[in-house]
Amino acid sequence: MAQRGPAIALDMDRYQWTVLFAAWLGWGFDVFDGLLFNFVAPSCVPTLLGLPLGTPEARSATLFWTGTLSAVLLVGWAVGGILFGRVADQLGRTRTLLITMALYSLGTAACSLAPNIWVLLLFRIVASLGIGGEWAAGAAMVAEVVPENRRVEAGALLYTSAPLGLFLATQVTWLVQGVVLPGDPGTSWRIVFLSGLIPAAVALAVRWFVEEPERWASTKDQAPPRLSELFAGSMRARTLSGLAMAITALVMWWSCNAFIPVVASGLAEVEAHTRGLDPAGTTALKEGWKALATNVFNVGGLAGTLLTVPIAKHVGRRAMFGLYFVASAVAIAAAFGLDLPAEGRLWMYLPIGLSVFGVFGSFTYYLPELFPTRLRGTGAGFCYNAGRVLAAAGPFLVGGVASRGADALTSAMSVLVWVAAVPVLGALLLPWVTETRDRPLED
Repeated sequence: MAQRGPAIALDMDRYQWTVLFAAWLGWGFDVFDGLLFNFVAPSCVPTLLGLPLGTPEARSATLFWTGTLSAVLLVGWAVGGILFGRVADQLGRTRTLLITMALYSLGTAACSLAPNIWVLLLFRIVASLGIGGEWAAGAAMVAEVVPENRRVEAGALLYTSAPLGLFLATQVTWLVQGVVLPGDPGTSWRIVFLSGLIPAAVALAVRWFVEEPERWASTKDQAPPRLSELFAGSMRARTLSGLAMAITALVMWWSCNAFIPVVASGLAEVEAHTRGLDPAGTTALKEGWKALATNVFNVGGLAGTLLTVPIAKHVGRRAMFGLYFVASAVAIAAAFGLDLPAEGRLWMYLPIGLSVFGVFGSFTYYLPELFPTRLRGTGAGFCYNAGRVLAAAGPFLVGGVASRGADALTSAMSVLVWVAAVPVLGALLLPWVTETRDRPLED
């Protein structure tokens, strides 16, 4: 049993902070590995398909395959989340965290060796299984270790690693493709994928310093959890509540985020043509604008994640989801529907991040609150990840429709503006959302 010491911050002792930090790293690198493809797609996809970079055919193929591979990633993510959610309830939170981090690290690094688009697809599926499984284990572990009165703060802090993981993916891509190898886009994307090995070392440290939560240890000898239990009796309403909120958030997030590099690159190409830049200058501008859009999206997401703490604690979980969904609808409609200058449109990713990204800070505490200990990994993993099968339609449809247009950038934005309807539909489901405010974690 881990030694407990005096509280050092937020009523949590050193070990509880260690557990939170371990899960924080696991989720941050989860996001890092999961999103690397989105940033290298404009060079990776044409290279693997044998298309000249920068041509209309290359841009159209990039839109289509970005949507397709993002959709496949989400389906694999869903399968991994449901599978390893059950594993976390049976094998333990810490062991599952180690297995899933190793899986997504090796799967992502293997993408650097892909000789064609189909092998890349296979390696992305391998990585997606680990990416999906890590979240349930980390979220359950944190919820079960931290004090009851700090579960919301700990959950939100856990999710702050997501925008930082996205920031790291942005910076690694920019450093490799925009600074170190700006003249070799056909090779630099392989180096970017190779950086996916970084989390493997972190996974070993997690296993060394973190023990299984005492709450889980007290239930490990009980009957193994079954998915059917999530839809039996009182569990049905809780499961549908978590699933509805997760589906809404996932569809709008992936539809918006998957095409940040495509939208930013398209705007940069238009600007580069206006300025008369050479190919090297165009590449530098594209990488810079991709970094700008992603960074403001991250900053907004980080702020929005932390704002879920006071909102959830003061007005409750149901009202919090309502506020974030209304803000998301307004931000998406404005960003892609208004007539804005190029850089002004990039800055609109700040309010999108604040709302669309920020709402995810609540799932790390809301979903574990819905289920008892022996079902916590299974239930949270199912709700957070099963919705990804439906969410997969978002980037797939955006990519498929946009790739058929003569002007891919305009086509993509005209489709993205309709994503604003998703949070509106989510807000209509709020009367059926289970409120967990002031409810102790159930054993």
